[in-house]
Amino acid sequence: MIARNVDSVGPTGEPLSLALKYALRDLRGGLKGFRIFIACLILGVAAIAGVGTLSSSINAGLQANGRVILGGDVDLRLTSRPASPEEYDWITRQGTVSDMQMLRAMAHAVDNPSRVLTELKAVDGVYPLFGSLNVDGQTVDGKMLQGVLGPEGGPFGALVEGTLLDRLKLAVGDKLRIGGLEVTVRGIIQSEPDKASQGMALGPRVIISTEALKQTGLIQPGSLIRFHYRLDLNEGTSIADFRGQVMTALPDAGWRITDSSNGAPGIKRFVDRVALFLTLVGLTALIVGGVGVGNAIRAYLDGKIPSIATLKCLGASSRFIFRMHFLQVLMLAFMGSLIGVLLGLGGAFVASKFLAQALPVPAVVTLQWQPLALAMTYGLLTASLFAIWPLARARETPAASLFRDAFSRHRWPRPAYLVMMGLALAFLIGLAIVTAEEKIFAIGFVAAALGIFALLFGVGYLVQFVARQVPRSRIPYLRLAIANLHRPGAATASVVLSLGLGLTLFVTVALIEGNLRAQVQDQLPENAPAFFFIDIQNDQLDSFVETASSLKGISDINHVPNLRGRIVRVNGVPAAEVAVASDVKWVLRGDRGLTYSRTKPVNAIVVKGEWWPEDYQGKPLISLDQDAARGMGLDIGDTLTVNVMGREITGEIANLREIDWSTLAINFVIVFDAGTLTAAPHSHLATAKADGESEAELFRTITGQFSNISVVRMKEALQTVSRILEQLSSAVTATASITLVAGVFVLAGAFAAGHRKRVYDAVILKVLGATRRDIFKTFLIEYALIGLVTSLIAVAAGWVAAWVVITEILDAKWTHLPGTVAGTILVSVTVTLLFGMYGSWRALGEKTAPVLRSD
Repeated sequence: MIARNVDSVGPTGEPLSLALKYALRDLRGGLKGFRIFIACLILGVAAIAGVGTLSSSINAGLQANGRVILGGDVDLRLTSRPASPEEYDWITRQGTVSDMQMLRAMAHAVDNPSRVLTELKAVDGVYPLFGSLNVDGQTVDGKMLQGVLGPEGGPFGALVEGTLLDRLKLAVGDKLRIGGLEVTVRGIIQSEPDKASQGMALGPRVIISTEALKQTGLIQPGSLIRFHYRLDLNEGTSIADFRGQVMTALPDAGWRITDSSNGAPGIKRFVDRVALFLTLVGLTALIVGGVGVGNAIRAYLDGKIPSIATLKCLGASSRFIFRMHFLQVLMLAFMGSLIGVLLGLGGAFVASKFLAQALPVPAVVTLQWQPLALAMTYGLLTASLFAIWPLARARETPAASLFRDAFSRHRWPRPAYLVMMGLALAFLIGLAIVTAEEKIFAIGFVAAALGIFALLFGVGYLVQFVARQVPRSRIPYLRLAIANLHRPGAATASVVLSLGLGLTLFVTVALIEGNLRAQVQDQLPENAPAFFFIDIQNDQLDSFVETASSLKGISDINHVPNLRGRIVRVNGVPAAEVAVASDVKWVLRGDRGLTYSRTKPVNAIVVKGEWWPEDYQGKPLISLDQDAARGMGLDIGDTLTVNVMGREITGEIANLREIDWSTLAINFVIVFDAGTLTAAPHSHLATAKADGESEAELFRTITGQFSNISVVRMKEALQTVSRILEQLSSAVTATASITLVAGVFVLAGAFAAGHRKRVYDAVILKVLGATRRDIFKTFLIEYALIGLVTSLIAVAAGWVAAWVVITEILDAKWTHLPGTVAGTILVSVTVTLLFGMYGSWRALGEKTAPVLRSD
C-alpha cells in the first residue's frame, strides 16, 4: 500500500495531502515520545496565556470603572494651595464639582496618649460623585455622609478604618482628636470607591468633612495638602475637549490633571510592568521547553529510523519525509498550545479570586482573544523553531546510513532550513518586543536571555570538548563517567542548556529579591533616621529644634525648607513632549518635593558644576540630581521650568549632584538657590535619629506639643514597603519557577531520549564483567558532574545579571548572599542526580539476553 501510493506520484512530486495522510496514520500509534514535547509547550503557553488574560482583564476593569476609581470624569489636583476664586468659578461652570482635601495628620484618643499617623481625607456634600462608600456594611451616599460627618449639635463626626480603632483601643462613639479638633467616631470604613487613585497609604484612613478640616488648624501656609477637584463634566463635553479648554483658560494654574481613561495610573503601570515581566518569563520557559521539543523529536526520529529508511527505499522523497514529520509537529504543537491556553484561562480565573481583595475593581476574567492568540502563536513558533533542525537532518541522511543506524552523525541542514529557523527566531523575538509596553525592557530581557542561551549552549559543548581532553583515569568508573559526557548522543549539552537557563533566571530573581530585602530590613534601619517630621511651620522651627535637642538620645536633627512643584517644561519644551529614560519618568510625573539652600548641603556631592555663592541674588539657579539629568539629557546651562503654587519659575542648571537614596537622608531631586523661593509660602521637613529608648519619648513630646506636625516613623514605613516587596517577590519567584519546572521537564526528556543507549551501555558493561554497583557509580558521577557544571554556570550568570540590576539600574548597594548560591548548586546537583539515578536504575534492571538478541 505504501509503495503503491508513493510510486503513483513519483519520487519528488508527493502532494501535501499525502504527507498529511501519512502523518495522521503515524500518530495512530499514540503520543509515546511526545509527552515531554507537549508538557513543555503546555507549561510555557499556559503561563503566557494566563498572565496576558489576567492583566488584560484587570486593565479592562480599570478602564470600565475609570470614573468610579478616579471619583469623576476628571480630577484636577493642586498641592499646598486651593484653587483661587477665579479658578474655582471656571471649574464649576464645566460640570458638577466635588471638593476633596488629602493630607497626613496625627490622630489620638482624647483619653489615650497613643498617637497614630493617618491618611486624612476631607470631603464635601457631593462626595462621592461616582461609586459608593461602604460604612459598617451599608452604602452611604453624599447626603447621608454629610449627616454622619456633620456636627449634629455636637462634635463633628469621622469615619475611620478598623485598624485605627485597634491601634488606639477605641470603639464607634468614642472621641478622637485630629489637630486641634475633637471628632466623634461614627462608623468603620469598609471600602472607598476612589481609594486606588490615592497612592500608597502610610496609615489608616480617616474621613471628615471639609468644614471640620478648617477647624483642625492643619491648613497652614506651605502645608502638604493635596486639593482635589473632581468633575462630572457637562453633557456633550468630552475629556479631550476639557483638557484643551482648561489649558487655554487656566494655563498657569499648575494643575495635575488625571482623567477617567486612566483613573489609577500607578496601578495600571504596575500591572503592565509585572505582566510584561511575567510574560517574558513565560516565553523564557517556552524557549527552555523548546530544547525539550528538539530532544523529543530527535528521540522520536531515532526510534523511527527503520520506517524512514524504508519509505526512502520505496521512493519517498526527502521533502516528503520532512513534510510528513513537520506536519506531525505542528499538529501536536497546536494541541499542546490549545491545552496550554485553556489551562492559562483557568489559571487566570483562579488567580483573580486570590487577587480580589487587592484590586480596586473586580478582576472579571473574560475571553480576551489577543493574549490567547499571542500565546498560541508563541507555542507554534517555538515548536517550529526547534523542530526544523532535527527534521532537516533526517531529510538529508541517506537511506543506507539510516539502516546502519547512522542518524546520530552531525549533518548540517540545507541553507533553506537554516533560513527558516532564522525567520522563526526573528519573528519570535520581534513579536515579544512589538507587543510589549516597555520596549527597552523587553529588548534588554530578550538580549539577556539570548546571551545566556548562547553561553549555556557553548558551555555544554565546551564540557564535552574538555572531557575528551582529560587524561584517562585509572579508576574504571570515573574513566567511563567522563567518557559518557562526550560519547555520541550524550545529553550533556541539552541538560546544561535546559536546566541552566531555568536556574539562571531563578538565581537572578532570588538574588535581586534578597538584596532588596536586605536593603529594607537590614541595612536601612541602621542608617536611616528614626522619624520624618512634616509640616513644621516657619514660626515653629526654632521651638521644634530646641524641643527635640533637649531630649536624651536624640541626634542628627536635620531640617530643610519643603515645597511642592511640578516640572512643566524642559529647555522650553513641554514636559509631556520630552523623551526621557524610563527610569526617570517619575521625575516628570506629578508634583516633586523642592527645597532651597544658600550653602551646599552637608550630604551633597557635587559631581559637575559649582555651588552658588552664599549671598547669591541673581537669576534662578538649580542643583539637579545627576541621574535625573542624564535621563532627561540635561547638562550644566540647560533650563527647567517648575510650577510652584501656580507660578512658573525657570531656573538654569548650575550643578549636578550624586544622591545616595538608600540612606533615607533628606534629599531632593531639585534644589533652588535661596533667593528664588524664600518668599514662597512653605513649611519645613526634618529628620532625627534616636536610640531605642528615646524614640517613644521623642514621638510623644513632638506630637503632644505640636498638633499640626505629622510624624512618619521609619520602622513602620519600612515594614509597609517590606510587606509589599515580600508579596511581589513571592509572585515573581513563583512565576520564575515555571522556567525551572520547564527545565526539569526537559531534563527528564533528555534522559528519556538517551534511555535506549543507556540500556545498551549497561548491558555491554555487564557482559564485560562490570557489577551493577560499578555501573551505577559511573552514571552517578556523570550526572553529578553535569549538575555541578550547570549550577556553577547558572550561578555565575545569575549573579552578574542581579548585580547589574541592583548596582547599575537600582543604584543600590550589593549584598552577598552565599546561602542562595549554595542552595542553587545543591538543587541543581540533586535534581540531576535524582533523574539520572531513576533512569540508571531502570537501565540496570533490563535483562541482558533480550537486549542482545534485539540488536
